[in-house]
Amino acid sequence: MFYFPAEYFLQVYSLPLIPEVKFQNDYFSEYPEQIRVGSDSTAISYTRKSGYYAIHYNNQPKTVAPGAILQLNDGAMSTTGYAYAVFPGEPNQSEQGKLSPVYTIEPNGSLAVPTGLVFIRFAEGVDVKSQHEAINRAGYEVVQILDYAPHTAWLRAQSDNIADAIAKIPQLEAIPKVENIEPQMLMERGLRLGR
Repeated sequence: MFYFPAEYFLQVYSLPLIPEVKFQNDYFSEYPEQIRVGSDSTAISYTRKSGYYAIHYNNQPKTVAPGAILQLNDGAMSTTGYAYAVFPGEPNQSEQGKLSPVYTIEPNGSLAVPTGLVFIRFAEGVDVKSQHEAINRAGYEVVQILDYAPHTAWLRAQSDNIADAIAKIPQLEAIPKVENIEPQMLMERGLRLGR
């Protein structure tokens, strides 16, 4: 029988040291990875894009924010009262303004930023005002009823949280006589050529 010192045995049969692995924080874990809107034949799918984030500025920046790869609503203030800039990387805790993830629309991959507004359309003849209580129970409030279509409106989550506005969409879909619900997603304007 051979005798080996314990230290030698541990050195020979021990696994090599592995450096500590740090995972990236998922700053937007409360947002869904995918948002699907519309009926099966006209469905649109948005996929959360890691490595990008958006800042929602209360006041319109005069110039493109440093480091931004895309600025939305750079001509005039939006109906939401915000201007939006998309940045690569992960947000700092010191960022000024409301933060949100960035999505891509499938299949073309255009970047899209959720605003926190949700469009709702009831069946023709169903007035949004008559559904006010059901909308409130679902966790939303009416921001604007469209004059030319009183069966449609823009809604916002009562918490004013963009993640809540997206997450509670199934509660809106459960309201009787709802025909369409879609979160407002801002994208870069593209030119249509050759029509």
